[in-house]
Amino acid sequence: MSSILSIPSRNARTLVRPVAFVLAGVALITLCAKIHIPSWPVPMTLHTLAVMAIAIAAGPRLATATFFAYLAVGAAGLPVFSDSPERGIGLAYMAGPTGGYLLGYLAASWVTGVLAEGRKTLGRTMAMLAGITVTYAAGLPWLALFVPTGKVLALGFTPFILGDLINIAMVAFGAALVPARFIGKLGR
Repeated sequence: MSSILSIPSRNARTLVRPVAFVLAGVALITLCAKIHIPSWPVPMTLHTLAVMAIAIAAGPRLATATFFAYLAVGAAGLPVFSDSPERGIGLAYMAGPTGGYLLGYLAASWVTGVLAEGRKTLGRTMAMLAGITVTYAAGLPWLALFVPTGKVLALGFTPFILGDLINIAMVAFGAALVPARFIGKLGR
């Protein structure tokens, strides 16, 4: 009887760390969304910093789960997104001009995490560049639904790319300072 009771508690203990990581990750992404320079139609945020750091630190599964949880919390109506609740909340916000970038970050969490696994600084940096490419590949066409096609790059890429590259450089530098045995395993 005691061995039957210990199985659920052992399983519960193995879930505590990943769940705590996801919750902390959602808090970090939310904080990075709230630290922003207001601009229209897409605010300048630190999303890239948070998404890439989580993907490098946790690996693809936990990074993707973390960003999915962030989207779920936002879809439920909590004001986790940049400029929310002012620009709307929940699914209404997600269907707006930044919706494609949010989906892109979800995909980038996976792509970056997969490509960065077992890599050193240059490989992790290339993985993050692939991740931000995925983000823009999803975000720009979506943005084109809201702004004239000729202005998509001027409003959704040009103002952001330098900041995103700086964020990637900061994550790469920070990850280089962390012992290799922890990279990709912090959430496990």
